[in-house]
Amino acid sequence: MFNIESVSEQHSEKIQAIIDSKTKPLGALGELESLAMQLAKIQFSTADYSAANALAKSAVKLTLTAPHLTIFAGDHGVARAGVSIASSDVTRQMVNNFARGGGAINAISRQLGWRLSIVDAGILEPVVSTQVKDQRLGKTTHAINQHEAMSSTQVDLGFAFAKAHIDELHSKGCNLVAFGEMGIGNTTIASAIMAAVMGVPAAETVGRGTGISAQALIKKQQVIEQALALHQDKLTDPKSILRCLGGFEVVQLTAAMLAAAEHKMLIVVDGFICSAAAMLAIQTNANVKDYMVFAHCSGEQGHEKMLQWLDVKPLLNLGLRLGEGTGAALALPIIQAAVSFFNDMASFSDAEVTNVT
Repeated sequence: MFNIESVSEQHSEKIQAIIDSKTKPLGALGELESLAMQLAKIQFSTADYSAANALAKSAVKLTLTAPHLTIFAGDHGVARAGVSIASSDVTRQMVNNFARGGGAINAISRQLGWRLSIVDAGILEPVVSTQVKDQRLGKTTHAINQHEAMSSTQVDLGFAFAKAHIDELHSKGCNLVAFGEMGIGNTTIASAIMAAVMGVPAAETVGRGTGISAQALIKKQQVIEQALALHQDKLTDPKSILRCLGGFEVVQLTAAMLAAAEHKMLIVVDGFICSAAAMLAIQTNANVKDYMVFAHCSGEQGHEKMLQWLDVKPLLNLGLRLGEGTGAALALPIIQAAVSFFNDMASFSDAEVTNVT
């Protein structure tokens, strides 16, 4: 379903030469240089011979157009097991808050220049608003410790919905996407996915989410252990893991990342739940990782282990554990700074500065 090209190293030396020619010591801009390299390799493909010639003359520009952040929302049957501080009603309430512009992600997106969309991937009761896009796969998933979360048909429909959403963004010129999520109980889902993918016990993946009690933490771990035992023979591939353990929003997050990579968009991965989706996307097609920037390490205890397993370095570590895409949103100025130095910073020869590197 997704034809994703691996990012070529063909122009790496030319790109590095441009970065090294800037008026700075070698490597002095740290991770900004790595970001510029990643984006340049994505945007200057092997097939683009005009770009290759321009690279040789240091006459290329990186572009960021119409940055777009999508929040996918879904409800979870497992929430009834007491694994969260809130009931599933809060999912709808928060989606309504996003639609009215009152969430943290709304405030940050307005400040930083993200275009924002809200997708109902399957919450208990729809929010009637022109600001919410209907991509519902159902009202809620089944409790993962009792049944498969959803059907294969629902997984496939979620992939199709997400692909169409990204296709639409791409058609409007977007080349940078980020994703957030909302769904009471979804740290339980992400912890279960992490345990299934990494082959580790639930105790290594479970955290306090939005702030549950010690008793609820034990319950959360037990629920995940039950789910892993119930589905152990079926957790053989990404779609099966999504069917058995996933959430409607996680299905669409996973597919949206794959679709974005197919269009050679830069993908900004948010926190724990989005990283669980990223794990499944990478297992589906390893080339998708070339297009991913991991925004931050969240306060959820399993996230750091997840990032280590993925062998990625997050841009930020602010102790965030809100979700909604807030960490991904905060990465935009850093990405813009990487583009700006690559495009606009003078070279030693242009500035007539002695190159002592």
